[in-house]
Amino acid sequence: MKPKNVLAILTIILSLSLIFTGCSVGANPSDPSKGQASGQQQGSDPNAEEAAESEKPAFVEQIIPEVTFPENTLFITGRKINVREDIVKGAKVLGNLSKGSQVTLLEEKTDEQEETWYKVSYMDDAGKEGIGWISAQNASKNWMDLIDEKFKDLDYTPQEKVVEYENNPRVKVRGVYVTIWSASNARIDSLIEMAKKTDINTFVIDVKEDKGYMLFPTKAAEKYSPEANKHATVKDIEALMKKLKDNNIYTIARIVSFKDPLYTAHNPDKAIIYKDTGKPFTNSDGLVWASPHDRNLWEYNIEVAKEAAEVGFNEIQFDYVRFPASDGGKLDKRLDYRNTTGESKAATIQNYLKYAKEQLGPKKVYISADVYGLVGSVEDDMSLGQYWEAVSNIVDYICPMMYPSHYANNTYGIPVPDANPYGTVYNSAKDSVRRNKNMPTPAIIRPWIQDFTAPWVKGYIKYGDQQVIDQIKALQENGVDEFLLWNPNNKYSEGAVTN
Repeated sequence: MKPKNVLAILTIILSLSLIFTGCSVGANPSDPSKGQASGQQQGSDPNAEEAAESEKPAFVEQIIPEVTFPENTLFITGRKINVREDIVKGAKVLGNLSKGSQVTLLEEKTDEQEETWYKVSYMDDAGKEGIGWISAQNASKNWMDLIDEKFKDLDYTPQEKVVEYENNPRVKVRGVYVTIWSASNARIDSLIEMAKKTDINTFVIDVKEDKGYMLFPTKAAEKYSPEANKHATVKDIEALMKKLKDNNIYTIARIVSFKDPLYTAHNPDKAIIYKDTGKPFTNSDGLVWASPHDRNLWEYNIEVAKEAAEVGFNEIQFDYVRFPASDGGKLDKRLDYRNTTGESKAATIQNYLKYAKEQLGPKKVYISADVYGLVGSVEDDMSLGQYWEAVSNIVDYICPMMYPSHYANNTYGIPVPDANPYGTVYNSAKDSVRRNKNMPTPAIIRPWIQDFTAPWVKGYIKYGDQQVIDQIKALQENGVDEFLLWNPNNKYSEGAVTN
């Protein structure tokens, strides 16, 4: 065949192939896959592409599922019990279990005295696993049997707690405390620079501080305690919040709840007073306490919290969410708490937190509450109204203040807790975790730890990087991966939290 003929034939074949291809593209317009292919080849609507790219699944708030326990779970109700090798009281002791420990029931037997025994698998207080026998008198299948009778009237029903809010994701908090003064001057920039160089990602900022003053002017203070606005240190709260957000700082608004001398000066009939003299009650710091029963004060605090949420705080933390220390309740007979409701201290604190959660839920902020560090280790509310399960059941985060300097000598068998930061925090965290894991809807544990030296403690030690590292290690060994550093002067041990 001549070259010219070959070229002519190839030209005809190529032309036919283009015709058939063109026909196939438009042959079945009802086929969506082919229509999309043709659009990609021949051109598409830019607006349609942009709309498709911007389409994202709608955010759905999910509820944290409640914790459930296998049917053969037993809860240790005895304060400190022995696990034995056999169902005889004199049998060899294999280990010890503390109240609140969980064990797995394997077998049940009755001895000659008709006492019931349980064969269980367990992990003892020393962390050793084993199998042994315990008296049935010291265990229950119902976790509510761990609750002291005095506090059984409180609310332990499972609560709805969100996994996280849209545009306000949860973070693993590693935070520091910031005063209203530090938040308003060059110190805030220094703290931001520190956060850039370290693992710190959160600032707990006073919004309503110990004396009752505001961080920024609020409508709530104007209504309930006008003097509180007079020393507001931040005039442009929006600018401060933008600076913090631009630097990826998670922000927590600290609101001192019931120690409030400004509010009581404006509302003297709301102060806790001595019955015999009518004088306001104060602790050693000389600051007057308002009654936690006062619903007017509830409204004030929660309105301040709402304003904090509206300017961009991620979380509201209620501090001094308790009754004042009264020597273990010994002063209660002498004090007038202005209790017109007949509620117990613990019921009042829980109801306050429930009301706050209900009111602040629509603001899409998390709720936390500070409690004494020892609250997780004692069986009562320390006459403060802080009963561990009652608080943990309501809030998103429970923040025990595990400052070693605040524990009495010989607590946990430690002669001077301040001089043993690791041991003190380890034992406190261990007890708190044990309490928490028995509940259907517990809060996340996020302790305050000590980053200051306490020279008023006999036998104290100087605190710095190593002491902070020791406390963080103690938390981590108990599965607690969040913490807050407290230093009243906002000067922190950067070496302990360096990246």
